[in-house]
Amino acid sequence: MTSTAQGTDAPAAPPTPSASTSAAGPTADNGAAEAAHLPPGAARLIALLVGSAFVVILNETVMGVALRPLMDEFEVSASAGQWLTTGFLLTMAVVIPTTGWLMARLSVRTLFVIAMSAFTLGTLLAALAPVFGVLVLARVVQAVGTALMMPLLMTTIMTIVPPAKRGQMMGVVSIVISVAPAVGPTISGVILDQLSWRWMFWLVLPIAVLSLVLGSLWVRNVSEPRPAHLDPFSVLLSVLAFGGLIWGLSLIGEAAGEHDPLVTPWIPVTIGAVALAVFIWRQLTLKGQALLDLRAFGSGSFALAVLLVSASMMALFGTLILLPLYLQDVLDLSTLQTGLLMLPGGLAMGLLAPVVGMLFDKVGPRPLVAPGALVVAIGLFLMTGLDAGSGRGEIVVYHVILHIGLAFIFTPLMTSALGSLPPHLYSHGSAIISTAQQVAGAIGTALFITLMTRGTTAAIEDGQADPVLAFADGVHTAFIWGSGISVVAVVIALFVRQPKPVEL
Repeated sequence: MTSTAQGTDAPAAPPTPSASTSAAGPTADNGAAEAAHLPPGAARLIALLVGSAFVVILNETVMGVALRPLMDEFEVSASAGQWLTTGFLLTMAVVIPTTGWLMARLSVRTLFVIAMSAFTLGTLLAALAPVFGVLVLARVVQAVGTALMMPLLMTTIMTIVPPAKRGQMMGVVSIVISVAPAVGPTISGVILDQLSWRWMFWLVLPIAVLSLVLGSLWVRNVSEPRPAHLDPFSVLLSVLAFGGLIWGLSLIGEAAGEHDPLVTPWIPVTIGAVALAVFIWRQLTLKGQALLDLRAFGSGSFALAVLLVSASMMALFGTLILLPLYLQDVLDLSTLQTGLLMLPGGLAMGLLAPVVGMLFDKVGPRPLVAPGALVVAIGLFLMTGLDAGSGRGEIVVYHVILHIGLAFIFTPLMTSALGSLPPHLYSHGSAIISTAQQVAGAIGTALFITLMTRGTTAAIEDGQADPVLAFADGVHTAFIWGSGISVVAVVIALFVRQPKPVEL
């Protein structure tokens, strides 16, 4: 159905950007030519999508602080408990590559209803879970909705928002991508301090139901669904590739800890890497009928942006897993105290994201990304000085500095990445970015945990008898390596340029 048939408030897609008009930022004469206002109904649609996406993405990191009480209640090991997060990430990694095909075949309204229905059902199932296996299944169902929502949000914005306002709108999207995972531990810490873990789901359920109802009433189609080829072999390869990599990387972090994983981590990693190579070959062979159209990487701006976004997600998720461990195991803080100390960083990123988006619309990506990468490197370098005697105020300052830098990276990179693509690749580009973020998050988590554990072991072998001080040495080691990697990102950021849409 077309927009007219769907309803009078359906936003119309803007004119396709020409080669002379930058879809990723201003040029000398495009300010007057571009529409200054959103199409009718677009603001309400985007607000609903952003709010829904924030709620579903929040659940990606909300379980970390809750792991200990869940292990106690269901009497499961840490290895089994990690499947609440691993199963979520695996499902995300498997579903996201299919979203390009789904968005071509289905209307925005249909896909939104499917996403929020899955998330709502998973949330209800989790709140009622009588045994641990049901809770893991509930997380998988939740992840299906989460995986669909982010590509849907980004593609819709690229379709209905005029190029001159995309930076500002993508700044709002950055709040979802970066702040929701950052505040997840804070929210779960506050809930667990006062209520049962089930309230993490009961409190979210009415919000999910409200989003589903409003979406059924308000969301209208913004593009014409079209026939699209589905290659079953590509789907199988994507499951093996991204599922294997995410699972294997999660196992590496687990193997570095106190508990041995069920299988050797390198088995799923190797299977995932081989399947990924075959998947890439298959997509390039299929060209226009690919499950995940890799022609998007033909844009140098897109490829560079994906690389830097992935590096930033490694830093974000590595810090999200490492800092709570440091606060609880070295400084002996409670889950509530840990969550509150990590809150200012997430809030700083959220407040800055729309501002950065507006700046992007005026100056483009390079003046923002390079300084942002430098600030991230400074934040990680300062964290290398954390030890058993560090003060809480010092930790908050370092954490805020890191998130300020990330705020100046995510919005410009995502906007310029998708803005450098032709409209028919928007859905595939957003799926590629979302998939890369999941894999990068798993890499960051595995890398930081492994380095921390090895640093702790080395300290003990060198004669450090106090386990708390040895753990602090391990945290120091992980942040040193993270700081070094961030310096490489600074160098890469210097090559960011104002992109122009290319024909692919």
